[in-house]
Amino acid sequence: MQPFSIKSKLATLVIVSVLITTGLVIVAIRTDTQVRLITIFSIIASLLLTQLIAHSLTSPLREMTAAARAMAHGDYSRRVGTGRRDELGELAVTFNRMAADLSAVDQHRKELVANVSHELRTPISALRAVLENVVDGVSAADPETMRTALAQTERLGRLVDHLLDLSRLDNGVVPLDARDFEVRPFLAGVLRAASVDAVGSRGRTDVHLHIDVSPPELVAYADTERLHQVAANLIDNAVKHSPPNGRVVVTARGGAEPGALLLEVIDEGPGIPESDRLSVFNRFNRGIASPQGPGSDGGTGLGLAIARWAVDLHGGRIRVAESDRGCRIQVSLPGSGHQVPAPVSPSCP
Repeated sequence: MQPFSIKSKLATLVIVSVLITTGLVIVAIRTDTQVRLITIFSIIASLLLTQLIAHSLTSPLREMTAAARAMAHGDYSRRVGTGRRDELGELAVTFNRMAADLSAVDQHRKELVANVSHELRTPISALRAVLENVVDGVSAADPETMRTALAQTERLGRLVDHLLDLSRLDNGVVPLDARDFEVRPFLAGVLRAASVDAVGSRGRTDVHLHIDVSPPELVAYADTERLHQVAANLIDNAVKHSPPNGRVVVTARGGAEPGALLLEVIDEGPGIPESDRLSVFNRFNRGIASPQGPGSDGGTGLGLAIARWAVDLHGGRIRVAESDRGCRIQVSLPGSGHQVPAPVSPSCP
C-alpha cells in the first residue's frame, strides 16, 4: 500500500474521527459538559474533516472529467495535475499519457490526410492539364504528349500501391514467405527492373548501377518479394539523389548466422544530415533535394517507410550508416536462425 494511498487516507479519517470523539467525551466527563453537546461538536468536526478529504479526492476526478469532455470535442491539449502521490496521481499520469498518444494519433491522421491529398493532387492536376490541352487542340495527341500523361498516371499508380502496401503492413496482413535464395541473381534482377522502369517512365538513365556481392555465391534467407521492395525503394531513392552521371553501388555480405544478410546501397549524392537520419524513414518525408542533379518527380515520400516496415517484418534493422561521401543505407537481416516476430501495428511513425 502506498504511504499516501486513498485507502490510507480513509483509514486516517476514521481514526481521527474516533480520536476527536473520544477526546471530546473525556473532556465532557472531566468538565461535566453535557454529552449531547459533545456529540454535536464531534459530528460537526467529523463532517468538516470528511468534507476536506472528500474534496481532496474528488477534485482531480472533476479535473479529469473536464479534460475528457474537451477531448471528446477534439481538444487534445488538456492535461491534468500530477502532483499527488496516491492512486489518483498514478491515474493522472496515465491520463496525460493517453491524451498525448491521442494527440499524436490525431496529428498523424491530419498530416496523413493532408499529405495524401497533396500527393494525389499533383499527378492528377498534371494529367488533367495534359488531357485538357489535347481536348482543346492546344497540343496534339502525339507520342510525346501521351508519354507525359503516362508518366503522371504511373506516378499516381505508384502512390496508390505504396499506400496499399503501408496499409497491409500496418494491419499485419502481409505474410512472410522466407526461403533461401542466391543474392547475386536476385540483385541483378532488381537492378534490371530499375533500369527498365527508368526508361519507361523517363526517369534517371544517366546514373550507373553496380553490384558487389561477396562471396559471389552468397545465399541469404528472406522473403524475396518483400526484400525486392526494400532494395527497389532504396535504389530508386539513391538514383533520384545522385549527381549527373553518378554511381550507385549495391553491396551484399553474409552475416554471422546462417542466411544472414548485410545489404548496403551507396550513392554519390548530398547525403543525409545526422539530425535527419531517423526521420527519413517516416512517411511522406522527402529528405533533402539533390542540388547536383534532377530528382525525377520527387517520389511519394513513402519508399523508405515501406522499406523500414518490410525490414521490421523480417526482424532486421535498417539505418543510415556513416559515409565519407553521399548516402549509405544499411539493411541487416538476421537469417534463418531468427524467429520472425508476429506483425504488429505501429503507433504513429
